[in-house]
Amino acid sequence: MGFRERRGRAESVKVEKLGPSLRDVNVSVKVVSKGEVRTTMQGRQVADALVGDETGCIYMTLWGEDITKVKEGDTITIRNGYVSLFRGSMRLNIGRYGSFGPAEAPISQVKTDNNLSDRRFEEQTRYRGSGYRRRF
Repeated sequence: MGFRERRGRAESVKVEKLGPSLRDVNVSVKVVSKGEVRTTMQGRQVADALVGDETGCIYMTLWGEDITKVKEGDTITIRNGYVSLFRGSMRLNIGRYGSFGPAEAPISQVKTDNNLSDRRFEEQTRYRGSGYRRRF
């Protein structure tokens, strides 16, 4: 679990500072719990893990082999992650260009009563191609 870095070192942020559509996120979190592994319609495996620090918590989406690399109680540092909206709820993601590994310092307490994923946001409609949406 090494780190791949695409850009210069960005400062690490606390969970409470995360917001929708935030990119290039560096954050250290403790894994509070890990949900059941599900299989998508495309056959990919996915699981959610509740992660956080002393300022708050958020659900993190884990895909494929990353699911087995993260265990409850682990403290990890995510480099170059991002925050997205899934069904109006914020999710922390590692993504293609991000990475994670063991944190230098453990996190003892997680503030679970400040769950950023409980906040609801309006999702923006995404248009692809020429900017219009086909009707069927």
